[in-house]
Amino acid sequence: MAAVAAKPHVLVAFALLLLAVGCQARSFWPLEIGYYHDKCPQAEAVVKGVMEKAISQNPGNGAAMIRMLFHDCFVEGCDASVLLDPTPFSPTPEKLSPPNDPTLRGFELIDAIKDALEAACPGVVSCADIVAFAARDASCILSRGKVNFQMPSGRRDGTFSNASEPLKFLAPPPTSNLSDLVASFVIKGLNTEDLVVLSGAHTIGRSHCSSFVSDRLNTPSDINGGLAAFLRGQCPADATPGGNDPTVMQDVVTPNKLDRQYYKNVLSHTVLFTSDAALMTSVETARMVVENAKIPGWWEDRFEKAMVKMAGIEVKTGHQGQIRKNCRAINHY
Repeated sequence: MAAVAAKPHVLVAFALLLLAVGCQARSFWPLEIGYYHDKCPQAEAVVKGVMEKAISQNPGNGAAMIRMLFHDCFVEGCDASVLLDPTPFSPTPEKLSPPNDPTLRGFELIDAIKDALEAACPGVVSCADIVAFAARDASCILSRGKVNFQMPSGRRDGTFSNASEPLKFLAPPPTSNLSDLVASFVIKGLNTEDLVVLSGAHTIGRSHCSSFVSDRLNTPSDINGGLAAFLRGQCPADATPGGNDPTVMQDVVTPNKLDRQYYKNVLSHTVLFTSDAALMTSVETARMVVENAKIPGWWEDRFEKAMVKMAGIEVKTGHQGQIRKNCRAINHY
C-alpha cells in the first residue's frame, strides 16, 4: 500500500504539540543534593559556618531559622517571599502579615549568610536555598548532630509577596483543633504524620504569651497545674500582640535542644498551645506522640524526612523566579 502523505497543517499541529510537551518537560527541574557542587563548592559550608556562630551566641537563632522555613514554604512555596521588604510598589509584603509580624525573626541572620555567599560566589546561591540550608543546619546543631540530613537545593527566589497570603495558609493559630491543623497541612501536600513530626520543633524557641494565655490560662484547659501557675507568674492575663506580651520558653526541660522532649511534654500536659495538646485528641496522632516520646531515634529520623518534604513545597526551579542579589528585594534588570 502506498504511503499517505500527511497534510501540512497536521504536521504543523504535531510539531507544535511536540514543542509544547518539550517546554513542559523543561519547566520543572527537580531539586538536587549537591546542586552547588560546581557552581559554588563552598556554599553549604559558608551557611553552616555562619549558623554555628549565630547559634553559639543565641540558640534562639536556630529556632528562628526552622520557623522561617515553615513560614516561607507554606506561603507561595519555598521561594524566600517572606524575606521581601515593603516597597512603594509592594507596601504590604508577607513579613508584615499578622502571622509573621512582629514574631518572625532571623532576617538579619539571612542577610549575613547572603553577604558571605555573595562575597564567595556572586549571584549564584538563592535566598530560598539559604533559608532551607539554615534550617537544616540549625536542626543539626541544636540536636547535637542527632538530626543530620542532606538538603536538596536548586530553588529560585520568588518575586511576589503579599500580606494577605499568610492569612490564608498560616491561618490556623495555636488555638486550632486537630482537624484544622491537618487540613492546613494536607493542602500543602503534607500528611497527618508530617504535622505530628514537625510539631516537634516546639521543643526549642520561645513563644509570646498572647499565643496561649486566653485559651490555656484564662479558660479551663488540660494544662498541667504547676506549669499553669508558673506561666501566670510570667504572663499578664491580658497579653496582646504588640502590647505587654513577654516571651517564655516552649520547652522548660531542654529549652535549647532539638529533641523528643516535646512529645514527653505533650503526654504530661506541659505544652503551651491548644494545637500541641490537640495531638492527643485522636487515636492515630496520640499513637504517634507515644512512639516519638518512647522510641529513641524514631522522631529524629522522621523529622529529617519531613523537613526535606516541607522544603520541597511548590518550589520554583529552572527559569522560574530569579536569584536575588539582596534577599530583601527583587532584582530589577
